[in-house]
Amino acid sequence: MKSLFHTNIRQPLIVLLLIIASTLVANAQDSRIQTASLDHLAAKASQSVDVNVDERLMKSAAKVFSDQDADERKIKKLVEGLKGIYVRSFEFDKSGQYTAADLEPIRTQLSGPGWTRMVNVTSKKDGNLEVYLLFHGEQVNGLAVLHSDEKELTVVNIVGPVDLDKLAQLEGQFGVPELGVESQKPKTKNDDEK
Repeated sequence: MKSLFHTNIRQPLIVLLLIIASTLVANAQDSRIQTASLDHLAAKASQSVDVNVDERLMKSAAKVFSDQDADERKIKKLVEGLKGIYVRSFEFDKSGQYTAADLEPIRTQLSGPGWTRMVNVTSKKDGNLEVYLLFHGEQVNGLAVLHSDEKELTVVNIVGPVDLDKLAQLEGQFGVPELGVESQKPKTKNDDEK
């Protein structure tokens, strides 16, 4: 009787712990955008970039930045809480090497719970830029940027807590291209006087 009692209590407890653990893992990983659907574009591209800096590599890279240099100290502080930076970029010699359907699996992920499109810029000259944020309550826990024009396609995914005020400092670091974050801010009267 005693072993039956322990077994009956342990099983629901184990199931409950597994459910909680899987929920925590899912919440930790849901800001990572899966880009495998873009793999076929590498064969068509004249240049392909694939950057995968996971949490382990992020911690190692943060050690390289000096606490003595002000700029490096800022970057080190910015990346300390991040879980990863992932970049997929393709440059093509001619137009028409990818279609809107190629981006659909990415956009489907970005329409999931918590994701909000913050910026949507459409330009015939400069291409399209979309910036998405993943919110958990008030905290921004992920960022995705899609940039596309006739001959280029780039997807940037930053996983982990993102400080929007400091985001521009990541441009040019860890394979993150120029995102144009500063240019997306509304102009103020003081900006015109500069």
